Amino acid sequence: MVFEDLTAYRLLIADVYELAGASRRTSEGLAREVGQSAARWHVLSVVSDGPRTVAGAARRLGLARQSVQRVVDDLVAGGQAELQPNPDHARAPLVALTEAGVRSLAELVRRSDADRAALLARAGVDRADLDRAREVLRRVLAAVQEPPVG
Repeated sequence: MVFEDLTAYRLLIADVYELAGASRRTSEGLAREVGQSAARWHVLSVVSDGPRTVAGAARRLGLARQSVQRVVDDLVAGGQAELQPNPDHARAPLVALTEAGVRSLAELVRRSDADRAALLARAGVDRADLDRAREVLRRVLAAVQEPPVG
């Protein structure tokens, strides 16, 4: 590996962080327009494919269980999520979306899709570009996650 490769890697990671930060800021703005936050949006999304525990949602989001619990409490208080009995663990209820939560998530996705489509058009980026970039990132991620040899 040559020095230029390592420099390119550091620059790629810096760009990924910058893109993630910019994406979070635009997501916050989109969420605010419909009375949500990005954190609430993330939790709505993670339980949209079926009920899960707070701990399960936290693992999927890569966040602390306590921070997800606070967001779930807000969503339940706002009528967008509900707690259901968990047949596998009496003290860890399942978090599920209510109809209001489903509607809110659908509106967030609709607004986000329109915003992201405009962004990709401005950038001149198409599906093939995104697939190539993602493939490289997934290879690097897989290498980061595997234990070093030796």
